[in-house]
Amino acid sequence: MSLVLDAAAQDLLFREARTANSFSDEPVTEEQVQAIYDLVKFGPTAFNQSPLRVTLVRSPEARERLVKHMAEGNQAKTASAPLVAILSTDNEFHEELPFLLPHFPQAKDAFFSERPVREQAALVNGALQAAYFIIGIRAAGLAAGPMTGLDFEGVQKEFLDADHTPLMVVNIGKPGENAWFPRSPRLEFDQVITTV
Repeated sequence: MSLVLDAAAQDLLFREARTANSFSDEPVTEEQVQAIYDLVKFGPTAFNQSPLRVTLVRSPEARERLVKHMAEGNQAKTASAPLVAILSTDNEFHEELPFLLPHFPQAKDAFFSERPVREQAALVNGALQAAYFIIGIRAAGLAAGPMTGLDFEGVQKEFLDADHTPLMVVNIGKPGENAWFPRSPRLEFDQVITTV
């Protein structure tokens, strides 16, 4: 059985898409970011929760503050990417559930009244939303450079608050010269899929 999505779209989103390590100086506009979000906000999550928060780092001052918290190998590309996003989770996401889940507004208190439960749910569903965000960047014809090589505590203190937990930093833009490392292998179907 073939996929419904045409081969060009499959290539754009997956087969030819790569993590960019250098970027051109072409800017990423607010309109592009809006279009990305307006697409990926429809990705499924448990209880329709939406814990992902995106902090766009645009000013030179904010960029400098972020770069110092990146691992050494991630500093230069973070400093030079047209746009950088800090993806985090809002651990108070449950406050929005009565709006997001109107047929079951009591889910807010029935399932998420305790902070450790919310943090776990936010981590899982925020990571899922982060993956959608990366695919959305690719759908916009841009390259994403997601990174977890950073000082998470430092990024939280510098840009967030105690209710927000950083997940990753994503460089965004058109790929520059020598943007790609050689593609690493992937596991094959039989190594991953089990039928019971």
